[in-house]
Amino acid sequence: MTEIDPKKKKELEDLIVLLDDIRGRHTELVTVLIPAGTNISQVVRQLEGEKSTASNIKSSATRKNVIVALEMIIRELKKYRQTPENGLAAFAGNVSEKEGVQDVQMWIHQLPRPLNVKIYRCDQRFVTEPLKEMVDIEEVYGLLVMDRQLATIGLLEGKQIKVLQKLTSGVPGKIRAGGQSSQRFERVIEGLAKDFYRRVAEEMKKIFFDMPKLKGILLGGPIPTKEDFIAEGHLVTKLKEKIIAVKDIGYVDEHGLELLVEDSKEEIMEQELIKEKKILERFFQTLGKNRKLAVYGLGNVKTALGRGAVDIVLITKDYDKDEMKILEGLAEDTGAELVLISRENQDGEQFNNLTKGVGALLRFALE
Repeated sequence: MTEIDPKKKKELEDLIVLLDDIRGRHTELVTVLIPAGTNISQVVRQLEGEKSTASNIKSSATRKNVIVALEMIIRELKKYRQTPENGLAAFAGNVSEKEGVQDVQMWIHQLPRPLNVKIYRCDQRFVTEPLKEMVDIEEVYGLLVMDRQLATIGLLEGKQIKVLQKLTSGVPGKIRAGGQSSQRFERVIEGLAKDFYRRVAEEMKKIFFDMPKLKGILLGGPIPTKEDFIAEGHLVTKLKEKIIAVKDIGYVDEHGLELLVEDSKEEIMEQELIKEKKILERFFQTLGKNRKLAVYGLGNVKTALGRGAVDIVLITKDYDKDEMKILEGLAEDTGAELVLISRENQDGEQFNNLTKGVGALLRFALE
C-alpha cells in the first residue's frame, strides 16, 4: 500500500472537515464518488438521467438546487477524458443557511488512494465516510484467528477487515480412536496439529514479512490453540515480535476476525499513540539537554522555518486552521516534516500547555 503524501493527506482531511460542517436545509447536497477504473462517460450519462429524475422533486426550491448541483458536477466531469488513477470525489449543493437563498457550491477532488466504492446520493449531508477511511489507513494490522481445524488470516486497513487466506488442518474432532490405542491416536493428532501450525506460520510469513506498513499482529482463538501455535516456534522472530494482542475468541472465521479487532481496540489505540509519544519524548529531551535545537511558540517556529532550520514541526490537531496552513506551506518549502499532535493524552496536553500548540525540532541551532 502506497503512503499518502503528507500534503495530499492534509488537503483531504481539510476537505472532509469542511464538508462535514455543511448541512443542507433539505436533501439537496449531492455526493458523487467515482471508483478507480470507472468509465467516466458512463457516470456522466447516469447523472444526466438523475437530472431528469430530479425534475420530479415536489419542492421547487429543492428541485432547482439539486438540478443546478448536478449540472455543475456534469460540466466538471466532462473535462476529464478518463477517471483519475485513484478515482474522483465530487460534492455540490446549496450551502446557504437561509431559507429561499441559493448558494450552490462544488468541490472536486482527485483521491490519493484507490477508491473502491461507487456512490451517488442526495441528502442533507455529504457522504465522507469512504474518504475518512482513506486518510485513516497509515498502518495496517495482520489478523489471525485459529483453532486446530481452521485458520483465517486477515488484514485490518483503517476500519476495513479483509480476509486474505483460509487454511484447514485435517485434524479430526473429538472422536474415539476405534481399534487404535488412545496414545497412538493422540500422537497422530498432535503430528497433524504441529504440521498445521507450521503451514499457518509459513503462510503468515509469505503475506506479512515484507509488508512495509504492518504495524502489528492480532492473534485470536480458543484456549490453548493460539498459545500452542506461538509456543511451537514456527513463526519467524520478526513477526512474533509484532504480536501486540492475543485474545480468547470462540470463532475462527470472518466473524472471528471482527471479534478479534473489536476486542483489541485498546491495544490498537495504544500503538497509534506510540509514534506521537516518541516524537514528543524527543522534543522534551531536546529541550532539556540541547535547548538550542528545539523552539516553540508561533513566532519562534516561523522564524526557524524561514531560515530553513526546522527538521520537524509539531502542531496540535486543534490549532488555528489559518495559521496551520501557513506553517504547512513554510514546512513544505523547506522540506520540514509536519507532525500533528493529539491532546487526548497527557503528553499531548503537556506539549500544548508549554508551546501553545506549536513547536519544532531543528536541524541546526539558530544564532
